[in-house]
Amino acid sequence: MTLKTRKTLIDLSLFLITLVIAVIFFFPIFFNIMSAFKSNAEILRDAISLPKSLYLGSFKYLLTETNYPLAIVNSLILTVVSILFQVIIIPMAGYAIQRRNTRWTRFMFVYFLAGMMIPFQAYMIPLFKELKMLGLYGSLAGPIMIYIAGAVGFGSLLYSSFVKGIPLEIEEAAEIDGCSKVRTFWMIVFPLLGPVTASMVVLNGLGIWNDFLMPMLVLPSGQPKTMVVEIYRYIGEFSSRWDMIFAGTTMSVVPVLLAFIFLQKYFVKGIAAGATKG
Repeated sequence: MTLKTRKTLIDLSLFLITLVIAVIFFFPIFFNIMSAFKSNAEILRDAISLPKSLYLGSFKYLLTETNYPLAIVNSLILTVVSILFQVIIIPMAGYAIQRRNTRWTRFMFVYFLAGMMIPFQAYMIPLFKELKMLGLYGSLAGPIMIYIAGAVGFGSLLYSSFVKGIPLEIEEAAEIDGCSKVRTFWMIVFPLLGPVTASMVVLNGLGIWNDFLMPMLVLPSGQPKTMVVEIYRYIGEFSSRWDMIFAGTTMSVVPVLLAFIFLQKYFVKGIAAGATKG
């Protein structure tokens, strides 16, 4: 067997393995979307069969007869506002930690990383009591503040690693031209952080969008919460409305897939750069 033939066989084997893994990972999404266009009776009768017709009754019921549209709005507010403040705050923190190598910044960096080591369940009850003391329990502002604070540790690590690869001479040239520190960061440095910003937006946005525990516990009962929590309402102890579950899940998955498709190039680039720099 020649070297070229051996290389071809290896490439073909890797392609087949990748294809099998891709099919395994994609099948749950395909099954979910396929089941969303089937009635509950059809799902119970034959769960893995293709829909006999394009049934849209589940989507219509969720959007017109339930509080699901308000849950969509709540999910959008939580995700967009949290990510917006994260993009404003965390890059500055990571930049300051990397560029200002003082005892105070090193302490803050270790402090941020230490927060990542503590599981959420360990401080969940004190956190909720603190939200009540601040008057944030039962409103969207509570989870938003928690999402922002919870992302600082990993985000600072990601940004500080990426800032190492940005030449300091660029900032020095901007300062010679009369730019202030703040303007230098936002006009010169921040645009160069596009890949890592896209990575953080995808990772944290996906976590916030799909979060179940925080909205379930913090937002008031008896009112629309988020898409994931509203889907849970159709899961019963003895029976479940699978048509509503699959339709609601499909509507929650589609925006995430679209966001990942558009940001995929920057996401992969940011993760790879953050892993190799420094």
